[in-house]
Amino acid sequence: MSLRSSVANGGADKSSSSPPDGGQEKQKKLLAADAGHFSMIKALHLADLITELNGFCGFMSIISSMRYCLGAPTSYGPIYMALAFIPFGLFFDFMDGKVARWRKKSSLMGQELDSLADLISFGVAPASAAFALGLRTPLDTLLLSFFVLCGLTRLARFNVTVSTLPKDATGKSKYFEGTPIPTSLCMVAAMAWCVSQGYVVGGKHGVIGGIMGDEEQSWWGGVHPVVGVFVGWGCAMVSRSIHIPKP
Repeated sequence: MSLRSSVANGGADKSSSSPPDGGQEKQKKLLAADAGHFSMIKALHLADLITELNGFCGFMSIISSMRYCLGAPTSYGPIYMALAFIPFGLFFDFMDGKVARWRKKSSLMGQELDSLADLISFGVAPASAAFALGLRTPLDTLLLSFFVLCGLTRLARFNVTVSTLPKDATGKSKYFEGTPIPTSLCMVAAMAWCVSQGYVVGGKHGVIGGIMGDEEQSWWGGVHPVVGVFVGWGCAMVSRSIHIPKP
């Protein structure tokens, strides 16, 4: 979510009356042209391809979480892979903006791709890992979906309001409104620690914090209190009163 918005919006010294960016105009024509099945690939910039790698890492994390669910609970290789792919997604999330600035090319698709990839890598992938590690009751999954939807809303709001937020001399927004969705890596690190200590379903300690309610008797299957961390994180993402200065 990141550094590409200011590139797409023209930087600091371009006003709304400035002429359109040449790269954007070329991309518009390529996207609108009826020039074959794969013509869209020509419209992608290098930064867009790096963003795609962010989405790839998120998808591979989800697949690895599913693979862990299919295996033995104490076979931790797939879940470690699931958690490891997410920081790689963050690396590509940082690099796409740097490459866009380096090449001085803005992309109409870049900001949209960036948000979609961030949702996969830092929203759906962490929630999938949490499900795999034991937050599997109906109420757990409902609260995990709340976290993902908050991330979705946060990214949509960012795309709408990025041009109206106060800018610094370089054209970047001065602060994030609400916690950025990549901060979910804090929870990813915590989940990695839980795996190492056996605080997972089928592990020697079970899911950290235990479960409230009877998992077999009640229709909602009880709830793991630790899922409240995801709920709180989701609320922080959509908050309008939390302003985090940009580095």
